[in-house]
Amino acid sequence: MFKKKPQVKAAAPLRSSDRRRLADQVIDDYQLEEPTASNATPEVKAEATTAHTSLRNSLLPDNLQSARFTTTHGPELKKASGTVYIGSHDSEEARILWFQIEGRMYPSVYTLWRHPDIVPLLHTPDIVIKKLQGGADLMTPGLAGGPPFPARAKKGAVAAIASLERPSVPVAVGVCEIDVSALGRVQGARGHAVESMHWAGDELWSYSPSERPGKAPPEEIEGWAKVLDGSGLAQETEELRNDDGEEDGGVPLGSNNNGHSAEGQANGEHAAAGNPEDAETTPERTADAPEMTQKEIDDAFRNAFLYGVYHYKQNQPNAPNYGLVYPLSQSFVMSNLTQPFLPAFTPEQSQQLQIKKTSWKNIKKFIKHMDKQEKLVKSKEKDGHETVIMDINFTDAAIKDFKPYRLPKKETMAGTALGRGEKATEAIDTGDDAVGRKLQVVSYFKPTAKLQPLFSAGNTASKQQLFTPPEVRELVTAYIERENLASEINKRLVKLNPTLGNAVFDGTGSLDKEVLAKGSVPRDALIDRVLKAMAPAYAIVRNGTDPSTSKAKSGAPPKIHITLETRSGSKTVTKVSGLETYHINPRPLAEELRKVCAGATSVEPLAGAAKKTEREVMEVMVQGPQKDAVVKALERRGVQARWVEVLDKTKKGKGR
Repeated sequence: MFKKKPQVKAAAPLRSSDRRRLADQVIDDYQLEEPTASNATPEVKAEATTAHTSLRNSLLPDNLQSARFTTTHGPELKKASGTVYIGSHDSEEARILWFQIEGRMYPSVYTLWRHPDIVPLLHTPDIVIKKLQGGADLMTPGLAGGPPFPARAKKGAVAAIASLERPSVPVAVGVCEIDVSALGRVQGARGHAVESMHWAGDELWSYSPSERPGKAPPEEIEGWAKVLDGSGLAQETEELRNDDGEEDGGVPLGSNNNGHSAEGQANGEHAAAGNPEDAETTPERTADAPEMTQKEIDDAFRNAFLYGVYHYKQNQPNAPNYGLVYPLSQSFVMSNLTQPFLPAFTPEQSQQLQIKKTSWKNIKKFIKHMDKQEKLVKSKEKDGHETVIMDINFTDAAIKDFKPYRLPKKETMAGTALGRGEKATEAIDTGDDAVGRKLQVVSYFKPTAKLQPLFSAGNTASKQQLFTPPEVRELVTAYIERENLASEINKRLVKLNPTLGNAVFDGTGSLDKEVLAKGSVPRDALIDRVLKAMAPAYAIVRNGTDPSTSKAKSGAPPKIHITLETRSGSKTVTKVSGLETYHINPRPLAEELRKVCAGATSVEPLAGAAKKTEREVMEVMVQGPQKDAVVKALERRGVQARWVEVLDKTKKGKGR
């Protein structure tokens, strides 16, 4: 519905009474709490009232604003109007949390990410998700993970949709057009299952009062994962991914009995409502494509895995475990260490290079083979249904002596293809003008009122407000000569006069008394003390620009901060902040790190780093311990190591 940008009027704060009424409507419509018994004790009723108020505030925060909108939807471009509700939690960025059409409230993906299990969650392969994000409806053959399907997924019910790749992360919202919970099978079925209303990537998702782009879906949502575990759906979706070879490995969706692909069935964008046959497509096949042998397919997957490990070893040589964070899930092994390095140059080769066409049939057995037969990895069963890699033998000859081969340039789950031979990272083009430039930090010093006589030499230099260290030395030397303060016995000693005694050696320093008692001080010590008594300033100059044309800022030059910390138990993330001072755009940097590190990145405002009247300070976050990759990316932008400060919170001895 929100594929095209809607017309949104100015937002206005919602009255407290209206917000409470609306929250109660949502709680009632979605049956989010159990009714309190009439004979309950006062204590129980009080607890229920407190919980109800908390639920209200969680669903619709007290900073909620509303705005009317109009848009068009469907093949006939029917006009639709309604209300969007904009708010934020815990000082987060304001987003559309709910939208209302014809009196019915629908949650946005931002609300689903924060409130697990408020609607039934359906699953579909990742290739179908891409169709949904183009505005298509979910067709019945595109349903995965059942039957049985969630009991609440009945006709007319609001439902969320997630991909098999990230089953705990809803990325679309729609309305069930059929009783999905009653389906006995989906293979061979026809028709629409869910009408798409909103998805991550549409105009509603990207709407922001501050005009910032929409937030990327998280890698996992713990609350939804627990819901899936409790219902047994987590194991079913994982088994489905394993049995089908995972879409990461280039697996097409299984065809139904009529020979129509699930992708075609899901493509409701090209079908008129109520005419599902128009949505069906038949995948093109090339009859003359040479068939690969079983051994060739097996060798291609084995070599792709070796290439993936080799890639990490070559490009992150100083990172712990070469940038890999154990345990490595089956999904990670396929999407980051195998699939990007498969030599699939044509659609026909992609059709043949599928994990289910190997002798192992799925990624789980492939990992076990690399452990038991190849001795390249150490694996372990996790939760009874997944095999994870606990360690990789980087010293094995197969990895040490690996020779990179040519790879196609194609898009992968982690971004642009990682496999580009020995130039895997250097060849990445982020379109960032900061790459390849030179930076220079110029330090300045401003004299205080007490020191002003030292700089009143009567020449043009004395009229300056800021001085570089060489200029300070030159002016102090000129003052010494003008006042005839050089010692007759030793020219390196300077005799003190009342100005130097009061302005420089005022008794606050540890050696002041000794210097004042002697009545003289070494020339270098005097200049050093003058610099310390002055107010510091700095300017950061790009590509050899004249420093005088750059506006100086007060204080010492700040550093770029790289922080490694642990989240969600054992997961490590790397944060980078302070980029703006060095004229670095955080978003192109995050995009480069996403490709280099083959992991998710995000760019968010750094809480408390800027005042309301100042420009926001942004923070880049990268999954995994990626310090070396970040430092290398900064060096490409002219940042020297001495301008960077690293804080490792994952170790007892913090800092660097």
